[in-house]
Amino acid sequence: MDDSNIIGLIAGQGRLPFMVAQGAKAAGLKVICAGIADNAAGELADIVDIFYEVPVARPGSWIRKLRRHGVRRTVMVGRVAKASLFTPWRIVKYIPDWRAFRIYYWRLRNKSKQTDMLLTALVDELASGGLIVENSTTYCKEHLADEGVMTARQPAASVKADIEFGWPMVRKLGEMDIGQALVVKEREVIAVEAIEGTAAMIERAGQLCRSGGWTLLKSAKPQQDVRFDVPCVGPDTIKDMNKHGGRCLVVEAGRTILIDKPQTIALADELGIAVVGHKI
Repeated sequence: MDDSNIIGLIAGQGRLPFMVAQGAKAAGLKVICAGIADNAAGELADIVDIFYEVPVARPGSWIRKLRRHGVRRTVMVGRVAKASLFTPWRIVKYIPDWRAFRIYYWRLRNKSKQTDMLLTALVDELASGGLIVENSTTYCKEHLADEGVMTARQPAASVKADIEFGWPMVRKLGEMDIGQALVVKEREVIAVEAIEGTAAMIERAGQLCRSGGWTLLKSAKPQQDVRFDVPCVGPDTIKDMNKHGGRCLVVEAGRTILIDKPQTIALADELGIAVVGHKI
């Protein structure tokens, strides 16, 4: 079977799986999608060629369904709600298959259970089943952040000082696998992202800094594996920042995806928020 024109898509939450599917289709590929149950949007079925809903803790079923259609290469994008995996009933709701046990008790034996390690082990397990996970930005490169100011709105001089102050810190956060974002104002850290995610951190920043005017910095991890977990921002980020007083968004150029980039930049200009691509 000629599999050169087929790509798999393992999809979680959000808009990114739609962008990847559309990009792959535009490249002339047939898209076979395994949508993670309780996470992936059912509307993906209208864009891809074949859609399956698969359980979150049973990667064996992902492999079987994709390989059934000749898939050898796949992209894995979209959030999976991590908080739901820490509920008391997680064992009952997410009954794992033998591959999930292999990941946790063999591939991760005597290793850290942090997100990066877990996802690397998952990618290795998929590869053992004949699925090679590719760069998640392959089919949406036009949405990567540019270097420099991307909006008509320019950051103030004080904001530039905050960027230089905060950037090494947000890089350190990623290095420790704590989070990928923080909020600063007047060279003071207001909020730090952890498991709650960027949106919840933005809300907290607004509560802690009611005068507004703060800057959000979001970066890739120093050892970011581009096969998964590429940082993303989009219209929702801009709306949340505007609601809670943020006035500048700084992301890592070339390594951060702007969801629906033209619309995100236009919305930022409309709301008076500067968007900056920072290069290491």
